[in-house]
Amino acid sequence: MQPSSDILNLSDEELVSAIVKNNDTLLFEVLYDRFATLVYNKCYGFARDEDEAKDLTQDVFLKLFVKLASFKGKSKFSTWLYAFTYNHCVNYVTRSTAKKFEKQSVDYADIENISEETDETDFSDMRVDKLKKALELVSPDEKMILLLKYQDNLSIKEIEMVLGVGESAVKMRIKRAKDKLLTVYANNFK
Repeated sequence: MQPSSDILNLSDEELVSAIVKNNDTLLFEVLYDRFATLVYNKCYGFARDEDEAKDLTQDVFLKLFVKLASFKGKSKFSTWLYAFTYNHCVNYVTRSTAKKFEKQSVDYADIENISEETDETDFSDMRVDKLKKALELVSPDEKMILLLKYQDNLSIKEIEMVLGVGESAVKMRIKRAKDKLLTVYANNFK
C-alpha cells in the first residue's frame, strides 16, 4: 500500500509524532525511506564494510522504533537521529575494537608499492586517503565530533543538542579532537 501524499508531506517531526501516537509501522516505513540512506552512510563511515553497515543500519532503525517516543522535539528530528546513529555506531566500535583493528590491518608493503606507482596528479587524493586512515586511529568519540562538525556541517548549537553538553564543552572537544587528529596524522602519515 502506497502512503498518501498527505503523509508524505508531513514534516519529520509531525511524522514522528503520528508514529508514536498510533504505533504505526506503515508510517515508520515512510520515516525509514526518508533517512535510510543517510543512516547507512553514517554507519558505513564507522564500519567501512557494506554488510556491517547494513546490519548497523537495521539495528539503528529497530532501536529507533522502540525509542522513538523519547524524541521530545527540542531539536530537529534529523539532528536527534544523527546523535542516535552516532551513539549506536560509537558503542559498536567501542565493543568490537579488537575485531575492527584485526579487520582493518594494513599491509605496509602495499602502501609502499602504491606510493611508488602514483604520480603527481594523485597527490591530493593520497592526502585525503591518509587523513581518513588517521581518522580511524583516533577514539570513536573524537571521530564522532569531527564528523559532526566537518562532514555533516552541524553548527556548535546543533552539536550541543546532539551531545547534551554546553557550548564551551563542544568547542573544547572539537579543539582536542582536531589536535589529536593532527598529531596522529603528523606521526603516522607525513
